Amino acid sequence: MANKLKVGILGATGMVGQRFVSLLENHPWFEVTVVAASPSSAGKAYETAVAGRWTLPGPVPAATAKLTVVDAADVARVSSQCDFVFCAVDMDKAATAKLEDDYAKAETPVVSNNSAHRWTPDVPMMIPEINADHTGVIEAQRKRLGVKRGFVAVKPNCSIQSYVPAIHPLWSFGPSKIAVCTYQAISGAGKTFESWPDMVDNVIPFIKGEEEKSENEPLKIWGTLEGDKIVTATSPVITAQCLRVPVSDGHMAAVFVEFQTKPSKEQILSAWKEFRGRPQQLALPSAPTPFLQYLDDDARPQTRLDRDAGNGQAISIGRLRPDAMFGWRFVALSHNTVRGAAGGAVLTAELLKSDGYIVAK
Repeated sequence: MANKLKVGILGATGMVGQRFVSLLENHPWFEVTVVAASPSSAGKAYETAVAGRWTLPGPVPAATAKLTVVDAADVARVSSQCDFVFCAVDMDKAATAKLEDDYAKAETPVVSNNSAHRWTPDVPMMIPEINADHTGVIEAQRKRLGVKRGFVAVKPNCSIQSYVPAIHPLWSFGPSKIAVCTYQAISGAGKTFESWPDMVDNVIPFIKGEEEKSENEPLKIWGTLEGDKIVTATSPVITAQCLRVPVSDGHMAAVFVEFQTKPSKEQILSAWKEFRGRPQQLALPSAPTPFLQYLDDDARPQTRLDRDAGNGQAISIGRLRPDAMFGWRFVALSHNTVRGAAGGAVLTAELLKSDGYIVAK
């Protein structure tokens, strides 16, 4: 294991933190050496800290189970035990931003699942298949922070992970307007049916802040790297509605798209089939092949059947058809706690390692 990078997980006892622990078990490049959480969990063995609230199938990975949980606020102690950290803390934005900056200033890179730095102009917000070039802004961020190896990189909101990857291969046709309705699993709120019985046999047509994120975050992802910042794109115009539905994992999106130059159905299907992002070109360990899969069955994709495609990292698309108001419509599905959360962050870290931004201390 000497050649593996040492990894810390901040917020390791929460639902996304648990997913990080699970995904990093037996990872070929990364090894979890420190788990950190709130003071109430600090000092306990990890398996004790998550006892009664481990949400994933199977037991806690043995290599992590016996690790002693450290207070995530003890930046020096955590940093001394790892080369970089994943962040999934449950704190307010200001506190999260400060914590992530503190780790970066301690020369410990941060790959974050949190939203605190998504709109910081020199922080890349990554879907690795789409905007791998945005890692170039990290040198400007390091200069601002006064560091040599530390930085913060973030992943976007889980609500956009299904439809933005499906739109991106069609960029040459000029998508100008997008209407999307997302049907989002309860794990996106950090809940299970046991902890949220009100969601059984129910739909809630409101998720605080989600529609704004769904409409705005794609524009940073589709933005351009200009000097020391990411300049947000001005189009397409996006309108979104986000609903919480009684599903454990998996976010579905119903998507309507208008193009400046309307592609044919054959052109769309070909673009999806042929698209390979940089993670696929580099054959990164967590990169799904294919990244996008189209299913001809009108009843697919289905959340339960298709959310785990590509080990939860792939996007499933179906029901492509003409639309009377927009050019085309389709549905798309992503696994919200894998691709949309911990898995997307792991893939981002793999890209950052490949590009030399994350190295051993």
